[in-house]
Amino acid sequence: MFAQEWFISPLLLTLKVAFATLLLHSTLGVFLAVVISGQKRFYKTAIDIFISLPIVFPPIAVGFFLLLLLGKQGLIGSALAAYNIEIIFSTGGVILAAFIAGLPLVVKPIESALSEQEKLYAEAAYCMGKSRFETLIFALLPNIPKAICAALFLGLGRSFGEIGITLMLGGNIIGETDTLGLAIYNGAMTGETDKAIVLSAALGVFSLLIFIVLKRLSYGKDQ
Repeated sequence: MFAQEWFISPLLLTLKVAFATLLLHSTLGVFLAVVISGQKRFYKTAIDIFISLPIVFPPIAVGFFLLLLLGKQGLIGSALAAYNIEIIFSTGGVILAAFIAGLPLVVKPIESALSEQEKLYAEAAYCMGKSRFETLIFALLPNIPKAICAALFLGLGRSFGEIGITLMLGGNIIGETDTLGLAIYNGAMTGETDKAIVLSAALGVFSLLIFIVLKRLSYGKDQ
C-alpha cells in the first residue's frame, strides 16, 4: 500500500515543499522579523499587516487574490510570463502557498523575542560603539535560538496542513501539485476513505513529530 503512487507522490511533494518552505522561513522569514522589530514605522506596520493576512483572512480568499496577482493576466504574473516563469499550477505555486501560510507563525514570535532582547541589550551594545548590524548578529539573535527554532517548526507545521491557498495556487493537479493535505481532500471527496485514512495517518505522524520538538523546546526554555 505504502509503495503505491497515490501515497508516494503526495508524500514526496509534501516533503519537498516542507524543505523549501523551511529554507525560505529561516532566511526571508527571519529577515522580515528583523525588519519589523523595534520601533514602529509606517512601512513596518504595512509589512506587518501583509504578513498577518493569512491569520485574519480566510486562506481560500488569500489564495484567490494571489491567483489574480500571479496569474498570466495579473500584475506580477504577466511580468513573469515575459520571462517564461510560471508560478500558478506548479510546484512553485505550492511552495509559495506553504510559505505564505506559515509566515505569520514564523515572523511574529521572532519579532516579539527580538523586541524583548532589544530592550535588554541594544542600548548597552550601542553605548559600546556597536552598529545595529553588529548588535543584531552578536547580541540579539544569539540570545533567541529557541524562539527561532520554535517559530520555524510552527511555520513548518502550518505548511503541512495548508489546503486553501495551495488549492488556488497549485490547482490540485493529481500526481503533480497534490500534497498530502489535498490528497486527503481528494480521497474524501471521491469516497476513497481507506486512502484518506492512510494519508491522514502519515500527516498525523509529521504533526506529532513537530509537536514533540515544540514541547522539548518549550521544556528547555523553562530550565
